[in-house]
Amino acid sequence: MEGFSVEMKRKAPAKVNLALDILGRREDGYHEMRMVMQTVSLCDTVTVRETEEAFSLRTDGDFIPAGKKTLEQQAAELFFQAAGQTMPGLAVTLEKRTPAYAGMGGGSADVAALLRLLRDRYCPAMADEELERIGLAVGSDMPFCVRGGTALAEGRGEVLTDLPPLPTCTFVLCKPDFGIPTPTLFARVDGAELTARPDIGGMTAALAVGDLEGVAARLGNVFEEVLPPEYREVFTIKERLRELGAMNAAMSGSGPTVFGIFRCRTEAERAAAALKARYAQTFVAEPVKKFAGLE
Repeated sequence: MEGFSVEMKRKAPAKVNLALDILGRREDGYHEMRMVMQTVSLCDTVTVRETEEAFSLRTDGDFIPAGKKTLEQQAAELFFQAAGQTMPGLAVTLEKRTPAYAGMGGGSADVAALLRLLRDRYCPAMADEELERIGLAVGSDMPFCVRGGTALAEGRGEVLTDLPPLPTCTFVLCKPDFGIPTPTLFARVDGAELTARPDIGGMTAALAVGDLEGVAARLGNVFEEVLPPEYREVFTIKERLRELGAMNAAMSGSGPTVFGIFRCRTEAERAAAALKARYAQTFVAEPVKKFAGLE
């Protein structure tokens, strides 16, 4: 198969967790999850070209520090092993727009986009399930980020069931100027009796009949129940989104990004403008159906 004679680009859309529940800690050290995940149009761009040199990765013009294999390199090596091919030299560039360490799967989305691009170019017969398996070896969010759309994610996040697409709506995504260490939240979940679990069955039923109000009413994330006091600004943003017209709002993943669902884009853009005066990393996005229009 001919390699990259020219640069090839692929969008890497972020995700939000419409619902996130943690069922318990597993014997392998991971947690048993149950989530409804949704791809959104906020995205990075991944560019690849074949070179005579070893694998390299740049992000926004800067080299990634040497001395450790990046997730992108690990995924590329696993891809070519699975494809039974020798890995060529690859120069990968990331144009970042999705905030890092934000609960929106930005890093996982970049790796997933790279895997889809490599598959399409070097091994188009490779099944989606195999690409998801390769992704799982790198990170738990990878299988969903490879698949995209709207899905129920169980297990570590790798057991995926496609769901009917989210009805037309607009998201406002707002990341405050701090990060939340994911291991800290998982540790707090392990020692907590969770009482505010999301109604995931009700959400999937609402999706089945195209009931946006029913989906919005059931947004939920158990991590919110165990947030340390220093991260309570998450709840301030949630309340502000509702005041600005959101049908509902919730934290995505392990945060700190909060998203609100709006019925129309005009209303969402007004809300985003109001939030951006205080929170620079505020974005407007649409739900994405299986990467339609982004490939």
